[in-house]
Amino acid sequence: MSPPWTVASETGRLIEVLVCAPDHYRWIPTNAIARRTLAAGGQADLQGLQAQHRELVAALEQGGVRVHHLPPEPHLPYMAYTRDSVVVTHRGPVLCQLERPQRRGEYAPLIDWHAARGSGFWRKSSAGTLEGGDIHILRPGLAVIGASGGRTDAAGAAQFAGWLRAEGWEVRIEPFDEHFLHLDVLFCLAAPGLAVACLDVLPDDFVAWLRERGIRCLPVPYRDMMQLGCNLLSLGGDRVISAAESRDLNAALRAEGLTVLDPALSLFTAGGGGPHCLTCPLSRD
Repeated sequence: MSPPWTVASETGRLIEVLVCAPDHYRWIPTNAIARRTLAAGGQADLQGLQAQHRELVAALEQGGVRVHHLPPEPHLPYMAYTRDSVVVTHRGPVLCQLERPQRRGEYAPLIDWHAARGSGFWRKSSAGTLEGGDIHILRPGLAVIGASGGRTDAAGAAQFAGWLRAEGWEVRIEPFDEHFLHLDVLFCLAAPGLAVACLDVLPDDFVAWLRERGIRCLPVPYRDMMQLGCNLLSLGGDRVISAAESRDLNAALRAEGLTVLDPALSLFTAGGGGPHCLTCPLSRD
């Protein structure tokens, strides 16, 4: 059975995407950003979260994307972050193996959802842990996988890299400190050849590796990165979705000639997730 969905680049025109409403969302102390929010006395505002999620969906639809909705389940508060449980590749979906106990149950509704639509999995992660927020398909034949050990570990990254390398892909596994949750907190592609990145944290050899492959980085300061300033979603066609709160970055992206759709997402970024985390691309040109 050929998969109905494929993604061969983070910057191809986004056609279909999977999201999940935050109807049962709450901040849980599973990452440094959420712990900081909780320590400051932050409380999740369900109506506010739902309103911000609707803004995100409206931005996706404004960008011409067909939006699919995964039904949320009460005991899985982070299902809204659809990026992590399944990553879609050039060969179809890959089921990931999440690290945090509070999220491991997310595999079940994802299996059911894909099965109901005739979508088989190309591969299933079974070594270590693997999370979609660490996987960046830079362009056809080129990918980078973050391996902090906190979410995606060395075994999970190596297994996924092996599948791509067997297809003739070049894959870099990039270690980083688990304090930063996922690699998409530090780095995201905005357009072909253009990334946003926290150069205060990312090692020089990784930035040089990107440069050698024709990808330059717009710098995002550490403070902005910790408010999910790097976490954006390319829609393709020189369009991106970036949180309204990332004002300086959004101005820089517009100066590069990109169209920026900017829903307010402060209640999600306070929990450690932004537009990239809240979306699972199913199909791109």
